[in-house]
Amino acid sequence: MEIRQDLKYSREHEWAKVEGDIVTEGITDYAQSELSDIVGVELPEVGRKVEKGTPIGTIEAVKAVADIYAIVSGEVVEVNENVVNTPELVNKDPYGEGWLVKIKLSNPQELDELLSFEEYRELIGE
Repeated sequence: MEIRQDLKYSREHEWAKVEGDIVTEGITDYAQSELSDIVGVELPEVGRKVEKGTPIGTIEAVKAVADIYAIVSGEVVEVNENVVNTPELVNKDPYGEGWLVKIKLSNPQELDELLSFEEYRELIGE
């Protein structure tokens, strides 16, 4: 199970990579392994305003459909069309080619509420 030290995490198993005021979001290796074979991804449209903790899309797997929650509040500035067309990228490379959305951060204090590498590792029992 890969957990990267350079990322922040949510209790809903999303990860965040912060670059200035842009936050790239995806689901963790743990989440993709729990979902198993991902067969569909639905993402929000670019320009949509999102609130931290609210559903912004879905991931459909063979055995379940899971909501994707905004890891921060802000505006969606980019979505990964590759995962919409090739959803198995989320299984193959959840921290790379399988990223989901980029959000222009509107409330930097929300980053302090995210879990560190150590806290996330503890959450999933690693």
